[in-house]
Amino acid sequence: MPSAEMTPASMHEPERVRPAAAEPVRPTSEDEIARAGSELIGGPLGRRALLGTSWWTPVRVVALVAIGMFALGLVQKAPCYNSAWFFGASSQYTHACYSDIPHLYQGRGFADHLVPYFDRLPDDMSGGMGYLEYPVLTGVFMEVASWLTPHSGTIQHQEQWYWFVNAGMLMVCAVVIAVCVARTHNRRPWDGLLIALAPAFVLTATINWDLLAVALTAAAMLMWSRSRPLAFGVLLGLATAAKLYPVFLLGPLLVLCWRAGKWREFFQAVGGAVIAWLVVNLPVMLFAFQGWSKFYTFSQERGVDFGSFWLIWAQNSSNPPSTGFVNTAAMVLVVLCFLGIAALAFTAPRRPRFAQLAFLVVAAFILTNKVYSPQYVLWLVPLAVLARPKWRDLLIWQACEVAYFLGIWMYLAYTTSGDAHKGLPTQGYHWSIVLHLAGTLYLCAVVVRDILMPERDAVRRSGDDDPSGGVLDGAEDVFVLGAAAHPPRHAAHFEGPSVDWGKPAPPSPEERSL
Repeated sequence: MPSAEMTPASMHEPERVRPAAAEPVRPTSEDEIARAGSELIGGPLGRRALLGTSWWTPVRVVALVAIGMFALGLVQKAPCYNSAWFFGASSQYTHACYSDIPHLYQGRGFADHLVPYFDRLPDDMSGGMGYLEYPVLTGVFMEVASWLTPHSGTIQHQEQWYWFVNAGMLMVCAVVIAVCVARTHNRRPWDGLLIALAPAFVLTATINWDLLAVALTAAAMLMWSRSRPLAFGVLLGLATAAKLYPVFLLGPLLVLCWRAGKWREFFQAVGGAVIAWLVVNLPVMLFAFQGWSKFYTFSQERGVDFGSFWLIWAQNSSNPPSTGFVNTAAMVLVVLCFLGIAALAFTAPRRPRFAQLAFLVVAAFILTNKVYSPQYVLWLVPLAVLARPKWRDLLIWQACEVAYFLGIWMYLAYTTSGDAHKGLPTQGYHWSIVLHLAGTLYLCAVVVRDILMPERDAVRRSGDDDPSGGVLDGAEDVFVLGAAAHPPRHAAHFEGPSVDWGKPAPPSPEERSL
């Protein structure tokens, strides 16, 4: 019922229109693929749709879709859960449902209640590994899952339970990732669906324990977008305690904070990361150094492995490169890539978005590494969605990843099926590696193009600057090199608002009339 203070004129006064910059971005209005896909659920969102009036908020929808897709991924592993992990040399490969998790339950001493890093593993159990070869926080995750696993019945029954418990814990990580991505860009919550629906994400989620580090990294990115550098650093330090790759995000942060003069926030982030990493690692480092260091020595001693261009070289050469040479060459290549990315950050016409550089550095590390396991795609998916939230480009990349996912298992089926040779021969597997690498390089090229031509960036075309950049969002530059010292030039064919540093998008005609 209207209050007594309201006059008839005020009751009929039109609602004040919110600035365009505050409106959520509707994917169906800016992405052709999203618009076409929306026909399955009733078509694009209408101009008069009431937003924010339903329980079905974008973040809740994204979370539920992530749970549903993760459950489909578990169904895809059903042939292995029932028998293929335990019977037949190649059946887990022909069904494309391999996972490290059940095999390492006994192979890393969890079935025998051995304490990771502190208890040496018998050689006949671990294949000579000696100690658990995972970073400490991942080891803690594995140990907690073993505590929740019933240690009764046959070893097969225990391994099934161990995988199932881990799958439940990893599902929580998957939801955290999708929700964090949906909330990192305030105006683009529906981008979280790119995570939840990513086929390679679903297929590789339970191969290993990578989702723990990915979830912590996604949460760290969310904290940075909220201008909380210390929380970002703590979460990034924990992520690095679970997997090595998250520490590389400090590189892009360094060059971006340098360009914007945000040194205080950068050192807060570094301090938080160092302290969090030490809190997790120092107790094990002091009291079980040999077990703690196994991850690092194994990474150094490991030979050329699946998915890398080094493997193509090694398997097609009469004099394959040694492990020492590959370690050195890969380090040189990745350092050169990092230097190139830093140069790009300093010379780009506008300061690149944090997510763009974060994706490029992680992709550079993976592409030059001596192993590119199928689950490494999990590292890239959240960063790729934040860096290039366009359905077309992400689907092209995902198609390449799915092809590789099938290729590696068919190759392993070929090599483990004896004289039957059921599967993909070596040369066919090499082509799947090439496709795998090409898909990642394609996405890198598109992101670099967006950096050099900001008007092509989907995020900036919507009127934002760097919504995942936190204190960097809209900040003025204080240090630039080369072309960045000159006003940016925009593509002649581009139609739409340009975004200047530290300035909001120009007001719409409706706003000017208010």
